[in-house]
Amino acid sequence: MIIALNHSSEIPIYMQIRNQIVLGISDGRLVPGEQLPTVRALADEIGINAMTVSKAYQILKQDGYIYADRRNGARVRDTFEQQSGLSQNHKDLLKQIISEAKISGLSREAFLIECEALFEED
Repeated sequence: MIIALNHSSEIPIYMQIRNQIVLGISDGRLVPGEQLPTVRALADEIGINAMTVSKAYQILKQDGYIYADRRNGARVRDTFEQQSGLSQNHKDLLKQIISEAKISGLSREAFLIECEALFEED
């Protein structure tokens, strides 16, 4: 698994790992049931502390994207809980993105076109 980290980003490394794994699940690079690298293997592969990877995996488990057990390691879930709407946290993130788009002069129509294009990429 290839994880590209941006060490100059304001986003913590563990969240970058979490986000890239979620993107991998969404776009099909990671398939249901696929085994993820061990915490130690991924940490060695990308050159970071194993506790950082462990924290990313813990968040992924809490969010319901992966499951883990001591014998089989971490795997992508086979099924995901279907939701009828966004969580409050996701609404807050989206509101921030919309606010920044408005400030930069992006029209509502252009913003929705961007959203549709990104939604269709997966």
